[in-house]
Amino acid sequence: MLKASTPERWLDTVLHDFNEFLNDHAANERKASAMAMSMVAHYPDKPELLAEMLDLALEELGHYRQVMKLMLARGITPSPDEKDLYVNQLIKQIRKGPESYFLDRLLSGAVIEARGAERFKLIASAHKDESLRRFYDNLARSEAGHHELFLNLANIYFDEKTVSARWQQWLTIEAEIMLDLPIRARLH
Repeated sequence: MLKASTPERWLDTVLHDFNEFLNDHAANERKASAMAMSMVAHYPDKPELLAEMLDLALEELGHYRQVMKLMLARGITPSPDEKDLYVNQLIKQIRKGPESYFLDRLLSGAVIEARGAERFKLIASAHKDESLRRFYDNLARSEAGHHELFLNLANIYFDEKTVSARWQQWLTIEAEIMLDLPIRARLH
């Protein structure tokens, strides 16, 4: 569904510095949980969204916990967060106005989760450690489900034609941003 595949160099870079990747991965899971809670705080009047975002926040926090356990088992000291260039550039594409803003938050969430699913699947297919392959395969499936969740929520609150048209724009925006970023041992 994504308009551009992750360059092969990304996987090589991640596997070469997997400890650095884990540090970034943990930060991203924590931020994903916080984003879901932000949606709860901003849209308490939307019951379908509220229920799903509460579940998502807990699931992402669970992923954060799992990654932190991996890091601690490997003797990795968590480092301070760095700005996520990818997410920050996507956020700049979110339109103003209550309806446009809400739709774009949902669709930006969908595209971020879709990219995460793709990248976790790449790690699952290539890592030498069998337990990490299984872990990232499970995460890939989870992220794919989150991608669908955000699209389904968009279709609850907006008509299908509006969602479809803006989704195609988001796919293009995301591909351009992803391809323009430097390749680093980061999730994005």
